[in-house]
Amino acid sequence: MSAGQKRVLVAGELNVDLILQGYQAFPAPGKEVLVDDFVMTLGSASAICAMGLARLGTPVAFLSVVGADPWGAYCVETMGTAGIDVSRVVVDPAIKTGVTVSLTSAARDRALMSYLGSIAALEAAAIPDSAFRGFDHLHVSSYYLQQKLRPSCAALFGRARAAALSTSLDPGFDPAERWNDGLKDTLREVDLFFPNEVELRGITGTDDVREGLVRLGNGRTRTVVKLGPRGAATLVDRELLEVPAFPADLVDTTGAGDSFDAGFLHAWLQGRPLAECLRWGSACGSLSTRGSGGTGRQADRAEVERLLAGPS
Repeated sequence: MSAGQKRVLVAGELNVDLILQGYQAFPAPGKEVLVDDFVMTLGSASAICAMGLARLGTPVAFLSVVGADPWGAYCVETMGTAGIDVSRVVVDPAIKTGVTVSLTSAARDRALMSYLGSIAALEAAAIPDSAFRGFDHLHVSSYYLQQKLRPSCAALFGRARAAALSTSLDPGFDPAERWNDGLKDTLREVDLFFPNEVELRGITGTDDVREGLVRLGNGRTRTVVKLGPRGAATLVDRELLEVPAFPADLVDTTGAGDSFDAGFLHAWLQGRPLAECLRWGSACGSLSTRGSGGTGRQADRAEVERLLAGPS
C-alpha cells in the first residue's frame, strides 16, 4: 500500500450467484425453459463492490458472516485470493450461506431469486468502534436485504463518522417495495448514496431523475444515480451533472452497478474532481458487463485509464 492510500472497510452480505444465461422465454409455473449457459460466481452487492475496489488497487477489508458450508468457503477463498482482507468474516455453523439465482439475457433485463441465509445475518453489534481503526472509509450495500443490520445502520454510520471515516451506501432493491424502513434518517449520516434509477423512483416516488435527486437533498449526502445504458448523474447546484455509459461487448449486467460504486469510490477517495469520479464509475460499470457474473471481468486501473483516454 502506498503512502496516503485510503483503506476501505466493507460491511456487508456474502452469497454465491448461480447464473443461468441466455433464456429465450421467462419460466412460468408448471413449465420448464432452457438456457444457453450456467456459471457459479461470487455474489452479493457488497462483495462485488469490494472486489472491484481491490481490482483497481484500493486496499479493502471485508466484514461479514457466512455459513460453515461449501458456499461460504467459496466466498471467503475467492475474496482472499483477490487480495481482500477477510479476517473479519465470521463463519457461523448455525446458518446457511445465502444463494442468489440470476436469470439473465443480453436482450432482456435480469431476474433474481434469493435465499437470504447469511445475507441477513450481520448485526451492528458485530462492528465495534474498534473495527474502524486503520480505515478511511466505510461502505455498505444491500440496505434492504441486510435485515439485522438495517435498524442500526444510521447509528453505524454515525459511529464511523465520529471515527473520522467517510461513508457510502448502496440501497439495492427492496423486495417488499416499501422503500423506507428508516432510509432517509440513515442518509443523514451518509456521504455518498448510490441508488439506481428504479431504486431512486421507489424511494422518492418520481420518474424524473433530477426531481428525485432534489427530493433526497438533505444538506449532507451526495446522491449519485446509476442510469444503466444512459450512464449516471448527480446534482451540482441543483442542476444535473451527467456522464454517458461507455460502449461494451455486453454479456451480463450482473453487478454492473456495484462495479460503478467501486470505480466512483476509487476516484473519490483519491480526491479526483466529481465529473472524473462519475466517469470512473461509468467506465467500471460498463467494462464489468464483458463477462459472466459480477466479478468475472471487472476492470483494473490500466483498463479504465485506457478507456477514459479514448482512441489512441
